[in-house]
Amino acid sequence: MPEKNSATIFTREFWSEFYNPTSATLGKTILSILVLAETSVCIFWIFSLAGLGDGYAVIAAVPYVYLVVSYLSLFIFYRYKRFEYFMFTQLVMLLVMPFFMQWIIGGFEASSGIAIWAILSPVGALMILGRRQSTAWFFMFVGLALISWKLNYYFMGNALPIPRNVKDTFFLMNIMGTAAILYGVLRYFQGQKERVMKYLEIEQARSEKLLLNILPASIAERLKINDMRIADYYDEVTVMFADLINFTQIAKQMQPTQLVDLLSQIFLRFDQLAEKFQVEKIKTIGDAYMVISGAPVVCADHAKRIADMALEMQIVLKELSVQSGLQLGIRIGIHSGPVVAGVIGISKVSYDLWGDAVNMASRMEETCPAGCIQVSQEIQQILNDEYLFSPRSNVMIKGQGNVDTFILTGRRLTSVASIING
Repeated sequence: MPEKNSATIFTREFWSEFYNPTSATLGKTILSILVLAETSVCIFWIFSLAGLGDGYAVIAAVPYVYLVVSYLSLFIFYRYKRFEYFMFTQLVMLLVMPFFMQWIIGGFEASSGIAIWAILSPVGALMILGRRQSTAWFFMFVGLALISWKLNYYFMGNALPIPRNVKDTFFLMNIMGTAAILYGVLRYFQGQKERVMKYLEIEQARSEKLLLNILPASIAERLKINDMRIADYYDEVTVMFADLINFTQIAKQMQPTQLVDLLSQIFLRFDQLAEKFQVEKIKTIGDAYMVISGAPVVCADHAKRIADMALEMQIVLKELSVQSGLQLGIRIGIHSGPVVAGVIGISKVSYDLWGDAVNMASRMEETCPAGCIQVSQEIQQILNDEYLFSPRSNVMIKGQGNVDTFILTGRRLTSVASIING
C-alpha cells in the first residue's frame, strides 16, 4: 500500500501539472493579461510624452520599442510555438523597460516613480513559473531598484522639464495602473485556484467513495493516516458465505452483458441488505458472496444481524426469479468464531479474513442443501431463543469429520411480534 492515499497523490500531481509552464494555459493567460495591460500603458506614455515636444521623442521611443519587440516575439511564438521564448522576452521587457524609462526621464521624482511597473515581472514569473524560478526575477527587480536609488542624483541632472500636471497624471497612472493590473491578475489567479480547489474536492470525494467501496470505513480511515500494517484479532464474529445455485448453467444461456447485468442486480440487492443490517461485505468471487458481522466494528448481536440478512436474501432472490423468469436459488452457510482480519497487498488491496471460523462458514455453504441456510452448532446455540432451526446429523465436513449442523428456517413468532411492536 502506498504511503499516501489516492486523494493526496492526486492533489500533489494535479498542482504539479497546474504549475507546469510548458503545458498549463494559466501561464499563457496571465502573461497575455500583463502584455495587454502594458501595451495600453505604453500607448498612453507615447502620446503623453510626444505631446510635450520633439525633445521628448527619445523618451517616447522606449515604450514604442517595447511594443515592436513585444509583438514581434508574439509573432515568433505563434509561428514557431516557442512559448518559452515569448515568456522570457516579455518578462525581461516588463522588468527593464520601466527602469530604463525612469532613468532617461530623470529619476524617481521626474518620472513619478514609473519603475513601479517593473514589479509586474517578478509577480508574473511567480504565477507562471512558480516560487523557485521566480526568485531570480524578484532579486533582479531589487537590484535595478537599488541601482536607480544609487544613481538617482546622476539621472536627475539629465532630467527634461515635465509640466506638473503631466507628472501628477503619471503618478496617478503609476499607482492606480499597477494596482489595477496586479489586482486583476491576482483576482484571475484566485478564480482559477478556486476552480481547481473545487475540482479537487470533487475528485477527493470520488476517491473517498471509491476507497469506501473497496474497504470498510474504519479501515480506510486507518490507511489514510498511514497505518499500513492492519491485522486485528477478533474473539467472536459471524461469517456468512452465499453461493448461487446452478449459476454456471444459467450463464451458458446468456450473453456476457446479460450475465453481468443479472449479477449486478442480485449483488446490488445483497449490498442494500448488508447496509440495512450493518454488516460488512468482504468480497464477491464469481457468483459467491461473503460478509462478516462483528468486525471491523465490534457488536454483540453479530450472529443475529447475519441471520436476518440471510433470511431476507432468500426473499430477494425469489423476487428476482419472478422478475427475470429464471430459476434462481442460493446456498448460505453461517458460522461464528474467532478470526484475524487485515489488509493485504500493495496493489488492488483488499480487506480479508483468516481463521478456522472462515473455513467453517465456507464448509457450511458447500454442504448446504439447495435453497437453504445451513448454520453451525455455535450459531444455533447463540440464536436458538429467537430463531427456528431444523437439525441435520452427521454432515461430512472437510477437515472436521461428521458434525451436526442446523438449517435456519425463520424467526420465532414471539421474536417477530417483538419486532412489529417495536
